[in-house]
Amino acid sequence: MSHQGWQLYGRLCRWSSPFIHLLTLTVVTFGVLAPLICHRLLHSYFFLQRWHLNPMSQEFLEQNRQEGQAALRYFEELQILNTSEASGSEAFRPLLLVTIITVQRRSDFHYVLQVASRFHRLLQQCGTHCQSHRILLCNVEPDPNSHQDVRLLSSFFPMVSRDKNEENPDPRMNQFEKEKQDYVFCLEQSLLVYNPEYILVVEDDAVPEEEIFPVLQHLLLARFSKPYLRDALYFKLYHPERLQRYFNPEPMRILEWLGLGMFLGPMLNCVYSWATGRPRLSWPIVLFFALYSMALSELVGRHYMLELRRLAPALYNIVPVTECCTPAMLFSAPSARRALSYLKGLRCRQGFAKDIALYSLLRTKGENAYVVEPNLVRHVGLYSSLRLNDNPKLL
Repeated sequence: MSHQGWQLYGRLCRWSSPFIHLLTLTVVTFGVLAPLICHRLLHSYFFLQRWHLNPMSQEFLEQNRQEGQAALRYFEELQILNTSEASGSEAFRPLLLVTIITVQRRSDFHYVLQVASRFHRLLQQCGTHCQSHRILLCNVEPDPNSHQDVRLLSSFFPMVSRDKNEENPDPRMNQFEKEKQDYVFCLEQSLLVYNPEYILVVEDDAVPEEEIFPVLQHLLLARFSKPYLRDALYFKLYHPERLQRYFNPEPMRILEWLGLGMFLGPMLNCVYSWATGRPRLSWPIVLFFALYSMALSELVGRHYMLELRRLAPALYNIVPVTECCTPAMLFSAPSARRALSYLKGLRCRQGFAKDIALYSLLRTKGENAYVVEPNLVRHVGLYSSLRLNDNPKLL
């Protein structure tokens, strides 16, 4: 090696060298700290699935079973207090109707009771701000009377059911088409019974987050007044956490990721310059910190970054939608009527369930739809009504 080469090598390897500083930071962050801190974060690349997935899944199921029993006690106590609230349609037009679609599932988890009890409690806490909100149960069990949890809830909420004698079902109908027809029925009944301004269609295993009504209040009265949002076909209030990563073909995610790097790169460079006594910005170091922050945010998990937006309703993000999934969908009355007419002309099947059918309408009908981030419901139903699985996992 030449004399100049040794000089360059010596400058790089001095402890005061930025190269050594940044190399050490990278090794310590990604090789030590992040794996130690994040190995139990379910939606992080550092999650140790072999160690934690099975026990965490069993712990989740046990906790969910206990929450189901607590929801059952909640309504049994209300029944003793004789606080029945069930009624038919009312004279005024509700601003928001929460329609809970339910079918009989495993009885020990009481999924629909968990959802209904949380909505009931949150409405009580919301007070006067939610006086124009209503809840409707939509029972799509083939034999409506066999759904025991709904029989309990019928004392507290208005209910519509699919009459098993009202039509002769096609024995060749697949489960995905039946699910779509159930969805169409519940959306149609929501418009007929209450004619609300907005309908929130919630599946019976989508438990609302504590802040759902303040956020919806902000969205309905402030954000949705914008023309490009007002005419949307639907708004999703849930997207699976495993699909929320930055490294994704969706252009908006890539732009958000780049923006994060452009923001944090100069900021971290300023912190580094202050800590090391270097008074000026260095563009190579700015680029390093931009890439460092982008890599760290992706590997730790975008889902956990999104959780910071829960600090205030105004911080919630509204971005173009993706195809999966439908635990909680918000429609305006006009968009619900459009969605009904579209869905009635489609037939669902395996690989083309109702979520993909709704997403396909955006292209074929020239519609727009959006997703609210972070999620406003938690999907707790590991036991699906469509796909049988005796040993479900969180991933």
